[in-house]
Amino acid sequence: MLEALKNAWKIPDLRRRIKFTLLMLVVFRIGAFVPVPGMNPEAVRQLIERGALLGFFDIIAGGAFKQFSVFAMSITPYINASIIVQLLTIVIPRWEELAKEGVEGRKVLARYTRYGTVILGLIQATGLAIGFRSALMYPGFFGSLLVVISLTAGTAFLMWVGEQINDKGIGNGISLLIFAGIVSRLPSGLYQIYQYVRVGTTNILMVILFAVFALAVIVGVIAVQQAERRVPVHYAKRVVGRRIYGGQTTHIPMKLNAAGVIPVIFAMSILLFPSTIAGFFPNSKIALSIANFIKPGGWLYASLYALLIVFFTYFYTAVTFNPVDVAENIKKYGGFIPGIRPGRPTAEYLNRIMTRITLIGAIFLAAIAVLPYLITGVTSLNIYFGGTALLIVIGVALETMKLIEAQMLMRHYQGFLK
Repeated sequence: MLEALKNAWKIPDLRRRIKFTLLMLVVFRIGAFVPVPGMNPEAVRQLIERGALLGFFDIIAGGAFKQFSVFAMSITPYINASIIVQLLTIVIPRWEELAKEGVEGRKVLARYTRYGTVILGLIQATGLAIGFRSALMYPGFFGSLLVVISLTAGTAFLMWVGEQINDKGIGNGISLLIFAGIVSRLPSGLYQIYQYVRVGTTNILMVILFAVFALAVIVGVIAVQQAERRVPVHYAKRVVGRRIYGGQTTHIPMKLNAAGVIPVIFAMSILLFPSTIAGFFPNSKIALSIANFIKPGGWLYASLYALLIVFFTYFYTAVTFNPVDVAENIKKYGGFIPGIRPGRPTAEYLNRIMTRITLIGAIFLAAIAVLPYLITGVTSLNIYFGGTALLIVIGVALETMKLIEAQMLMRHYQGFLK
């Protein structure tokens, strides 16, 4: 990996993209310390420390939530808006057509996602302003309005930063922002473990057990991310004019986990949103019931978390991989899978393979995301970065490195042709 980064730094265009990406991440980290005007940070910090849910949400925001900065909501509204838009592309025929129109159609859906982000941001910011009204320095309508506008503007700015990284940087901008937020909290997490050992809350053996678990997760995630099922495809020879085409054998790489870390991010956002909103109304019996019903660390929360990860793994894989289109393209160019007839039988065969291998990948993601709750119970280490954080960090790092290597390969080919 270090060798790939070193080689990428030697290419001017890639060096410029990497510098731009790092600059945007620095802007993100600086913004995490810009406080929302009109709020008492100390009062907010005390309210956050009372609940594990808000503390876990602070990990995703990279510490911006506890500081109650303008980036306190992070890009959670954008993720929720993306989920809603992708679900509606299946329900609304017009949106389904836009998704199949290519670049122009995706631009329209991206615009809808931006609108949804602002709307959801306003709703979530209003909930935060109401929930933390005891920390307002200027109580009243205009004081709350100032908080709502500041938080929504911060989320909109992060959305713009993510899109700028997509266009001018390297990697997926939204994923990199989450990556930066989690990694920035790693030193404080390690210091927290040190404090647990120093005061006797836990012992060094439990810390070693946790380190072994983390290493096993890292190895497992890398193995699953790289694993793929290669389906052989034969192309018959064709004569076009005086040239002969085809007559070769290739394969279709079907990844064990084609969805990457997207299902984990989606599932986490879905579970955080209702519980967070419910926690802002402490005097409401319904809100308290919802908060207790979906409490992080409980069996119900872990079960729902695992089920949502499995669901979104299948959902995102179905969105990104269409076996019917793949089968039609194979048939169009005179290809066939040995022992399988072209057309519909090929599509059914590919769908059957994808369904089976996706189940393995989904179960693995769900297990890694849920295991930290068991490890916490065994080791008594009450830390917030666990399997979920490691999944996101490792998955984003692998995807970014693949993009860098693809960019290098493309430029090497260009140099060869020139």
